Amino acid sequence: MRQPSDWDKSIIEEFRANAGKVGGRFEGASMVLLTTTGAKTGEAGITPLVCLPDGDRVLVFASKGGAPKNPGWYHNLVANPTATVEVGSEKYAATATVITGDERDRLYAKQVERFPGFGDYEKNTTRVIPVVALIRKA
Repeated sequence: MRQPSDWDKSIIEEFRANAGKVGGRFEGASMVLLTTTGAKTGEAGITPLVCLPDGDRVLVFASKGGAPKNPGWYHNLVANPTATVEVGSEKYAATATVITGDERDRLYAKQVERFPGFGDYEKNTTRVIPVVALIRKA
């Protein structure tokens, strides 16, 4: 397993100790722990992400703070769309699907309404920030 950064590690520990609740700048945010398989390395890696629950799926946003390139976890999901999702104290296998077009725009706008910082991320980059749906496997 690829080791998370110290920053991510502290969030992961807090998330797991508090059934998915994280404080600080993530206070009140819906969070998910996403485990992907490395596109190049084949190693599993865990990333904590702010998410948007959407019916029977969870949406995550490849914002990377508005950086010019997509985050590694996004590239991993494109290469291998099978992932493990942790929400609250529940853990399950999921399939990732990249959402595009009008649906992507509508869902991203919904996330910006909830967390205006996502609007800043969009303004800080020329790329279209991907929206990914994580759908529980049967």
